[in-house]
Amino acid sequence: MGVSKEETARIAELARLSLDEAELARAQGDLSEIVSYVNKIADLNTDGVAPTVQPCTVSNAWREDVALPSLSREEALANAPDRQGEFLRVPSIIQGEGDGE
Repeated sequence: MGVSKEETARIAELARLSLDEAELARAQGDLSEIVSYVNKIADLNTDGVAPTVQPCTVSNAWREDVALPSLSREEALANAPDRQGEFLRVPSIIQGEGDGE
C-alpha cells in the first residue's frame, strides 16, 4: 500500500515543509518505500520473541561518590571578567518598577 499524493502533502504540511511538485513526488515515493518496508516487518512471525527496548544489554557504570578537593574561591574567580568582592557580577536581566524602559 503506497502513500497518496494528498497524504504526502498533509504530512509535509504537518512538518511545516514547503515542497514543490517535484519534491512532493519524491517524498511520496520515499514515504511509500518506508511504509512498504514497515509492512514487511509487520508480516514477520514474532511468536516466542520477547519484546525488547534495547538490542544490547545496557548497564550503568557508576563510580563511587567521593568528595575531592575543589578550587579555592580566589582560583575560581581569578578569570572572572567582572566581580564584586567574593561574587561574580553579571548584567541585570530583570527590570523592576522605576528601572526605566
